[in-house]
Amino acid sequence: MDELSIHPPMNEIIKILLQLQTLEINGHAAPGQEKLAAELRAKVPPPVLAHYDRLVARGKKGVALIRNESSCSACHISVPRNVVLTLMHNADVQLCESCGRYLYLPEPTPTPTPTEPVAPKKTPKARKPKAELQTV
Repeated sequence: MDELSIHPPMNEIIKILLQLQTLEINGHAAPGQEKLAAELRAKVPPPVLAHYDRLVARGKKGVALIRNESSCSACHISVPRNVVLTLMHNADVQLCESCGRYLYLPEPTPTPTPTEPVAPKKTPKARKPKAELQTV
C-alpha cells in the first residue's frame, strides 16, 4: 500500500494544526468547539499531535510561520535553507531547530501579470521655418 494514500499531504497536516491552534486558545477548545477540535485531532498522526500537545502544555503555540523565507516567526532565529526548500516541495513536516515549533510557509500571493505600459506617442514639436530662425 502506498504511503501517500495513508497520510494526508504534509501541508494538510500543518493546516489542520493551524485550525486546531486557533480553536484551542490557552490549550483548551472554546465551549461548543470541542467536537470540531476532536475531529481535527483525529486527522493528525499521533507523533505529530503528541509533539504539538507538549508545546501547547508549555504555553507555546505549536505552529510558526517562516517570514521572508528565512526566519521563524516565533523565535526569530534563521531557518536553514534546506528546511525551507523541503517545505516548498511539501515533502515533510519540519520543526524549528531552535524553538521546536512546526514550521509552515505563507500561502503564495498571486502576482499580477505585468502588462506592458503603453507609452504615449510623442507628438513632434512644431518647427519654425529656417527663415524665422535666421532673422536676428
